[in-house]
Amino acid sequence: MVVTGASSGIGAATVRLFRLRGWDVVGVARRADRLATLRADTGADVFTADLTLQADVDALRDYLAATGPVHALVNNAGGAKGLDTVEAGSIEDWAWMFEINVLAVKRVTTAILPLLRSGIDSGAGSADIVTITSIAGHVAYLGGGGYNAAKFAAHAMTEVLRLELSGEPIRVIEIAPGMVKTDEFGLVRFNGDADKAFAAYDNVPDPLSAEDIAETIVSSVERPAHVNLDLIVIKPVAQAAPTRIARGSLKVREL
Repeated sequence: MVVTGASSGIGAATVRLFRLRGWDVVGVARRADRLATLRADTGADVFTADLTLQADVDALRDYLAATGPVHALVNNAGGAKGLDTVEAGSIEDWAWMFEINVLAVKRVTTAILPLLRSGIDSGAGSADIVTITSIAGHVAYLGGGGYNAAKFAAHAMTEVLRLELSGEPIRVIEIAPGMVKTDEFGLVRFNGDADKAFAAYDNVPDPLSAEDIAETIVSSVERPAHVNLDLIVIKPVAQAAPTRIARGSLKVREL
């Protein structure tokens, strides 16, 4: 099992849960110090890589090929930058969002697919590719600009991959979360501005946690091999749509 974006948030929670369920896991991320802590806490194997660099992805592929069969891949690494309009949005921010949300997923999938097939041939019977997108890849919203565009592309890529792998015992699963409260997503989006990063969650009853998404990922992989959860959209009850969010206590509406 390989999980990208494993140094924090959804990725770290996913590694922890897979380890609790008895899986051998390789957690992949850029930050070696965070990965070292994850390894010490969970016993997971780790690999430091910047997935926007082809040389790092090639090194990951070679490491995995040398250390054993791969049965599943969770493409979790991703992120957003800014809430600017399309007109005013930074080309550099857009390029970064496409690199991490689209091209990195393509790089890693291309590198690891042969290893998944080898794992099937060695007796696994089936394999899984899980890609974490977002409801931003299904519904556009003001300020979404580059993030919408990148996640729509990731969604389309996942759909095409499922068509391409038709006939092989490889499940292609897309999980599209809505509002998930983690320590870093908003900080990255707003260049470290904590006030802006956490304002989105103000007075929202029970936004999703990283552990909620990890549970969904693990459950989808642990279904019987003939069951494919093609697309899972998961939002907190307080969020009806990207920009339709209830704040304050949820209560029955008076008639």
